[in-house]
Amino acid sequence: MMDYIYKPHDNIDVGGDIYYPGFAAKSQVNAYEVHCGQSQLIEVLSGDLLNLTNCDGATEVKVLAFDSQGQDAIAMTSLAALPPCAWQPSSVTFDTRELSGVEVANLPARAIFDASGEAGEVYTIKSDQALTLLVAIEQTNEAIASGGGGSILIEHRVSEPQRNPLPKPLAPVSQDIHVSKGTAQAYRVKAGEFIQIIDVEGRQCSDFMAVKQSALDEGLERHIDSTVTRTMVGNAYPLPGLCDKFYDQDMQPLLAVVQDTVGRHDTFALACTARGYEDKGFPGHVNCSDNISKAYLPYGIKPREAWPAINFFFNSSIDNHTHHLSSQESWSRPGDYVVMQALTDLVCVSTACPDDIDPINGWCPTDIHVRIYDQNSDIPKAIAHRPFTESNYNMTTESAFHPRTRELTNHYAVARDLWLPVSYQGTGVLEEYWACSQAVTIQDMSSLRKYDVMGPDAEALLQLAMTRNISKLAVHRGMYTLLCSEIGTVIDDGTLFRLSDHLFRWCCGSEESARQLKALAEQHQFKVWIKPLWSSMPNLAIQGPKSRDLLKKLVFTQPSHPHIDNIKWFGFTIARLYDRNGPMFMLTRSGFTGELGYEIFCDQASAVDIWDALMKEGEEFGITPMGAQALNIKRLEAGLMVANQEFTANVDAFEAGLGFAVDLKKDHFIGKEALVRSSESPRKALVGLRLQGNEVPHHGAPIFVGRAQVGTITSAVRSPELDCVIAMAHIAIDYSHNDTDVEIGCLDGYMKRQLAKVCSVPFLDPKRERARA
Repeated sequence: MMDYIYKPHDNIDVGGDIYYPGFAAKSQVNAYEVHCGQSQLIEVLSGDLLNLTNCDGATEVKVLAFDSQGQDAIAMTSLAALPPCAWQPSSVTFDTRELSGVEVANLPARAIFDASGEAGEVYTIKSDQALTLLVAIEQTNEAIASGGGGSILIEHRVSEPQRNPLPKPLAPVSQDIHVSKGTAQAYRVKAGEFIQIIDVEGRQCSDFMAVKQSALDEGLERHIDSTVTRTMVGNAYPLPGLCDKFYDQDMQPLLAVVQDTVGRHDTFALACTARGYEDKGFPGHVNCSDNISKAYLPYGIKPREAWPAINFFFNSSIDNHTHHLSSQESWSRPGDYVVMQALTDLVCVSTACPDDIDPINGWCPTDIHVRIYDQNSDIPKAIAHRPFTESNYNMTTESAFHPRTRELTNHYAVARDLWLPVSYQGTGVLEEYWACSQAVTIQDMSSLRKYDVMGPDAEALLQLAMTRNISKLAVHRGMYTLLCSEIGTVIDDGTLFRLSDHLFRWCCGSEESARQLKALAEQHQFKVWIKPLWSSMPNLAIQGPKSRDLLKKLVFTQPSHPHIDNIKWFGFTIARLYDRNGPMFMLTRSGFTGELGYEIFCDQASAVDIWDALMKEGEEFGITPMGAQALNIKRLEAGLMVANQEFTANVDAFEAGLGFAVDLKKDHFIGKEALVRSSESPRKALVGLRLQGNEVPHHGAPIFVGRAQVGTITSAVRSPELDCVIAMAHIAIDYSHNDTDVEIGCLDGYMKRQLAKVCSVPFLDPKRERARA
């Protein structure tokens, strides 16, 4: 690496013509977000300060403190003056690994904030000694009917700042390895041990290689092979989940990726080489390939001019048209990491890449840190979920129904911040599909976002934000509606339920809803509270023609709430399991399948009991757990649109086929003017297509009339009931009429064509008679 006569300030901190909203400025403040039903453990030292900001208002927070012996230590904090209060440990989730056996249920709590607090209110806690604080937001069963939720931001200002604090260890560390910039370190790991590779300061690449010890003992070198790995996992690189392994030349797995907070790495390019720097005019430049060879020499591994290493945090891409391999600055932030588990004994090496002649390390190489954990460490599979680019991340977790679904499948995929089933191994996608069409299915839909909007101005806010007339929504009723931008594009869609005159529950797909609602509330000074429920209110979809018969066996309602027989489409009731003493849940007549169906919203503590009751009572009706793949077929047959497919950032509500959810007779709502123009002069429409042949086109496939492209595919599946391939598509208004012949462009769009005919959506049950039954 080069010495510098002058080095500019990091423009992440100073701003300018180019700025970095996704990268926090360097700070000695550690930030945490805690949501309803969650808790956060924070280790503090004497003199540390914690600022707790009530993000949404009206959110009571419970705080406990304990010392290294697990004894109450609240007296050593500024909370000592507050009176002790009761709290319910069962109403929040804990990471029991971090508690290390401390019985927090036996410790007294202190309450800060209250039900009348305003958003933005701040409470400061100071500690006089080293201790651990537990901050929790409880979610009780009663919140299902009366509303709840909320979140807080914790800012931990340390009294003894470190220059580059590392993330908290995931388990007891058996080996710490620091890799200084421009160097490499080799190390051995045993089968079962975990390797955590940490980007200390952010935007720093780290080449990684692993050689199989048993092959070395036989005089062979078997190491990670990128080509084999990409072929085996069917992806550019492994990620936590089913396709998580790195393979060697013999197609034998060496490591499994367990956690990843970045999800952006490279397996195509070599580790940087002397030749590469020479070609750019920098002979003698330090490089990763030489560093790897030197680090491996003591282990009897032969040096190489170029190592085909895995380059963690390296941001590369291949252009779809030119096939050019390019690179940009890394996406990794300070403290981001990858965790892998060794599947056999390995000799590994990690580098801190010295490249300072292009942007891949932010023009300024820094250090890498490696931690090794014991094979018995409890480190779950997870990736980082950031609601927004600038958000702190949460690691994906398991839903409240996971104790039951994991007995039936290991095929999960990430849905926002949760792992949810893709399909069930005992049935498979087709059996799940037919069960939904002919009997009844149960599906974990807990990744749905839920927000309680409450207060005297709740209706006014929602009337301004939503595309339908909220003033017509009665208590115990719901409606499908949209949030749109000023230019008419769909920000989010969902179902809005009215629990009381001034309490609404918005069930939607994206956290962007909350940001939009909050901005409007602040702009118009509405007296309203917007409270996220996150995963504290898990939910199940009970779908299919026998769903009502099943639910009648276990739903109990008080006379003051609608009986299940009286719940019409998009209606709901507050119910209990079996009798007046059973767990409370919200039962809605809604779903995403086009079939008669219901959804159950409950608290986390009741989730397993409700699942068990449904499975027990559903035996006589042939109840079948259903995953995301079968749901996708059902929703497409029913003509139901989803974000990032039917509606994207450049598609307005009418172009997305959602005009039925837009009430242009309303006096005003956000985006109305743009949508009026679109309705009067539409340029494209969402249509259905019936395709000839059995090939299913991909999302974004071009649609042609002759040589002119007139549209694109948004979603496509093969319909078992229709026995043909169907698709939804955006198409120019001139070609949107039923029975118009079009062609799907395959390969380059011209070399191969698939014939199709325009039709209306939904493909099945156009009058929605099944859902209304």
